[in-house]
Amino acid sequence: MWLKNKGLRRLNWGIGLMFSTGASTGYIASLTNGLLILPYFSIFTSDLSPSLLGLLVAAGAIGSFFSFIPASYIADIMGRRICVCIGSVIVIIVSIVQALVPNQWVFLSTRVLAGMGGGIAATAAPLLITEIAHPRQRQSATGLYNCCWCVGSISSAIVTIATLKLDNSWSWRLPCLLQILYPVLQLIGLTIIPESPRWLVSANKKAEALEILQKHHANGATDNEDVQIEFEQICSLIPLERKTTEHGWKKFFSSRGHFHMLTICVLVGTMQEWAGNGVISYYLAPIITSIGIENVLDQAIVNLSMQVWNLMISSFSALASERYGRRILWLLSTILMLLFLAVMITVTALYKERNLTPAGIAAVPLLFLFFGSFDLASGSLFIAYPTEILPFELRAKGLSLTLLSDALSAFSNQFANPVAFAKLQWRYYFVFLGSLSFFLICIYFLFPETKGRTLEEISQIFQTEKQEENNANVRKQ
Repeated sequence: MWLKNKGLRRLNWGIGLMFSTGASTGYIASLTNGLLILPYFSIFTSDLSPSLLGLLVAAGAIGSFFSFIPASYIADIMGRRICVCIGSVIVIIVSIVQALVPNQWVFLSTRVLAGMGGGIAATAAPLLITEIAHPRQRQSATGLYNCCWCVGSISSAIVTIATLKLDNSWSWRLPCLLQILYPVLQLIGLTIIPESPRWLVSANKKAEALEILQKHHANGATDNEDVQIEFEQICSLIPLERKTTEHGWKKFFSSRGHFHMLTICVLVGTMQEWAGNGVISYYLAPIITSIGIENVLDQAIVNLSMQVWNLMISSFSALASERYGRRILWLLSTILMLLFLAVMITVTALYKERNLTPAGIAAVPLLFLFFGSFDLASGSLFIAYPTEILPFELRAKGLSLTLLSDALSAFSNQFANPVAFAKLQWRYYFVFLGSLSFFLICIYFLFPETKGRTLEEISQIFQTEKQEENNANVRKQ
């Protein structure tokens, strides 16, 4: 039991505090939507046009979008811990400034900068967790990281609901200031969690890497066989990756296996936004209004309940993936989403076309079932799966591509959904039946199982026979 192991106990405390990076991302992303229900924030933004207000909502995502690729270089060159530290400090400073801004334009700027800081930390933190976690706990740890996005979103909703009672501008300034909470926890975590042993080996600090593995994976024992095997795998494969002729981004196109990894990274980011989860939630507000839930606070509580539900299913998924595997969760999640979306199309058609209130009521539990199906895989594997399939040299770059694909897909959704929804109404759901069917085919043929393998063993799944022969020759040389 890890609680009885001093080295592993300290490591897991550090990993737990690194989960606050995921929570910080969720808090920053959800904050503006929460602020919009506050009367004093409405006064603060009263002279903004709808398009500028939309820009204000998307400002954090814009900042994140421009941070992912630079963050991958910071994480590779300066280390995972330094990258998390830089992002955390940026968010803390910007949050304090944001709480004191005099006008909307400064507020907009701070939203962009907060998104950048959050994006920098979010690129490196899951890499650090994946590369430092004990092999037996890695799958659960990396899965639980993304679940904490819901923790941040929930806390943002709770804070904005609580500050409704404040009869001044601090009703919205205080939630902005509280953005510092999770980055502060990140900085505390950085005093506990060590640097990634894999990054240390890549930086020719093998002795330090071995010492960290012995301290945290073997409770200080210097003769532990499992640690020796883990260390030898790391030391043999990371230099091997660098002896190939292609390096950096070009390496994604150097072989069929590497291109396969690239395809998965982009697909996972795209699936996160084009599974129908965004557009389906658009019907939540009118449906709950139609069944008598008209109060803004009551509607906020329904939305909060949805986030709690998402957190529960995502956490279950993170733990289940270690027992049942990643591939089965991806397949089951997509099949269930297809099923519930098909039923959702039926009830929303009856609700909109024939004004049948019972159909509208039925849509509410269907929303929970659909999002539960979404969370079964994407809730925990969105970050974990791309992170673990990539070799060390491409891990930071590949994860940044997944995050970038997610951001691009979210932007396209924000622009396409309102227009398509206004013209097609519930019929627009058929588009997502098509996208889910496409994703199901891609998952079946492209997503390998990674259960029970170390990071070094997983990357070898994608190697062709020719690559294995080349690697064997390099080892002999």
